[in-house]
Amino acid sequence: MKIVADDKIPYIRGVFEPYADITYLPGKAITAKEVKEADALLVRTRTRCDAALLAGSSVRMVATATIGTDHIDLPWCAAHGIKVVSAPGCNAGGVLQWVAAALARTVGEASPAGLTLGIVGIGHVGSLVEQYASAWGFRVLRSDPPRETAEKLGPADGYVPLDELAAHSDIVTFHVPLHAEGPHPTVHLAGERFFSALKPGATLFNSSRGGVVDEEQLKRAMASDRCACRIDTWENEPAIDRRLLDAALSATPHIAGYSEQGKANASAAVVAAAAKHFGLPPEGWYPTGVTQVGRRPISWAEMRATITDYFDIDGQSRTLKAAPEQFETLREEYIFRQEYF
Repeated sequence: MKIVADDKIPYIRGVFEPYADITYLPGKAITAKEVKEADALLVRTRTRCDAALLAGSSVRMVATATIGTDHIDLPWCAAHGIKVVSAPGCNAGGVLQWVAAALARTVGEASPAGLTLGIVGIGHVGSLVEQYASAWGFRVLRSDPPRETAEKLGPADGYVPLDELAAHSDIVTFHVPLHAEGPHPTVHLAGERFFSALKPGATLFNSSRGGVVDEEQLKRAMASDRCACRIDTWENEPAIDRRLLDAALSATPHIAGYSEQGKANASAAVVAAAAKHFGLPPEGWYPTGVTQVGRRPISWAEMRATITDYFDIDGQSRTLKAAPEQFETLREEYIFRQEYF
């Protein structure tokens, strides 16, 4: 069999070579010509998987080493018998670390007690942020319409409409997938209505997908001193709006989930999916040399005192602000950090 893989998926070189003909290419260099005779495609977000890429090919599986699938035309793949697998929750610990660093810088020496954190999206990442933020003393508000509908959740469970969350939160952090259609679209979820409702002086975090936040509306809100922001994901990556970049309290190049453990989890997920689908031996593979980290309680004081040792969000921000044209390079050459809680 033949596999085409993004050459930036870490740890997987040598895993499939005994069983398949595997070609490694930069994500943007994976073209229809390259995948025409492939059976499986292993990608990241930089490869758009749709009819233009896959029509007429022999591809029967697309496995993405990411939690999101907005770069994949899911209906088209389903209609053409192509199985799609992602790695949900793989980088939750890494994103938690980014949020922790952002919270530490936003709150500073004050106590979280008395502050309200609004979490939009209570999935793998949002629920982990909720767990730690609550333990640190934040009052937590939650908004997740798909989950609220499915599980019949409401105000008694801490779930409120987005407008209400915006109006009462000192900090709002987004952890939703990017959906343009369906019953709960998230493109520009943080749009004019959201910013009109937003509590004056609030700080917005976005480490989900750039298109979740309407950057024009965000810039207007910041220009009127209505809010501040800390941003990891950008609406037109790899291009960055320079005014937003300059104004952001923290600006990082879409690396919130870039922990060693998160990357290992994602790579293991795509290997397992491909191995199972095609009946190959390395189904239980996990990268050697990567230490899996279990979640552990950590106090607010300990987290604030140690987070910079593991993730210097200010240093990363200065680097991106100094050379935004290097966005892709900074992202692809990023040294994966260690999770520690």
